[in-house]
Amino acid sequence: MFKRSHLVLLIVLIAAGLGLMAVRLAQTAPTPSPQTLQNGYETALERARNGLPGAARVLYQQLARDDLSSSRRARLYRELPNYPSPQALKLADGDLHHAALVVRHAAIDAVTGLVPAAQLSLVLGPLLDDSEQSIRFQATRALLGLSPDELGLFFGRLQAVLDEYIQALEQTPDDSAAQLQLARLYLYDADYPQAARALERVQLLAPDNLEALAIRVQVMEKLGQGDAARQMLAEQLQRNPQSAFLQHQLGLWLLAHDQGEYALLALAKAVELQGDNVEYRYRLATTLHDLEQVDAAQVQLDEIVRQHPANRRARVLLIQYWKETGQLQNVQIRLAELEQQNPDDPVLQQGL
Repeated sequence: MFKRSHLVLLIVLIAAGLGLMAVRLAQTAPTPSPQTLQNGYETALERARNGLPGAARVLYQQLARDDLSSSRRARLYRELPNYPSPQALKLADGDLHHAALVVRHAAIDAVTGLVPAAQLSLVLGPLLDDSEQSIRFQATRALLGLSPDELGLFFGRLQAVLDEYIQALEQTPDDSAAQLQLARLYLYDADYPQAARALERVQLLAPDNLEALAIRVQVMEKLGQGDAARQMLAEQLQRNPQSAFLQHQLGLWLLAHDQGEYALLALAKAVELQGDNVEYRYRLATTLHDLEQVDAAQVQLDEIVRQHPANRRARVLLIQYWKETGQLQNVQIRLAELEQQNPDDPVLQQGL
């Protein structure tokens, strides 16, 4: 039999051996290689972009890394709004003050896509006082369009930064993109004559800019020049009958003037000309639904989901439309796909 002293010695030796083994294992444990990390990033990006099962999980895992390059981090944030959850918002909110500006800008865009308008000012409002001008201006763009009640305590600060933003853009009269943004801000601020002047500068710098034409139509409407706006749009369509953008703008103009049936023709033409444009097809779907053509609206949304499985907005609206018509089997199928992508999606908490 062992003496007590021998037993104690044996225990000490075993403990020492285990400690030495742990040290050696720690020293020889494989660390993720650059190739492994590269593959992890590429897998996350592929799954997120294609709406594959497990997309949210791997996307969150990559964004939780502290060794990810700024450019890659920013690219991942572009996909995040399709995968909302408390964790997604925590990740984006944490990077609103990242050291790299490119990440901060991407995080702002992600938050804008994740947070309902009523709560958006609570998250982005403090950035109106940020030391970086570009961050203040991006926060301003994100908050434009919110009601005074939604802005709350940030209403006055937003107006101050908006004035600062306008003054900065006024200093770049030879930059067509800046002047186009200036026109948008003046349109929001209801300064329609100044918006028209900014658009005149865009016309001189970039005469073929169709986005400027779309804003010009809105400004002319606000100035009481509705007939002239319609004529200008018609002339552009005569010159460019195969322009999906112009067909879409015509549809929007007709909708604004309560001519839904005619708008439908223009919106459908835009989708025919550019079938991979998600925004065009989405607007066609909502217009069909508003005109009580629900089956046709479902077809359009189903096509978006088929082409772009990660597009959560279209998927959720399709589920809503199917609920309205009692197609619960289709609802269950799409909810199951959504759960595979992102089991923490808020829609899943609502059930059928």
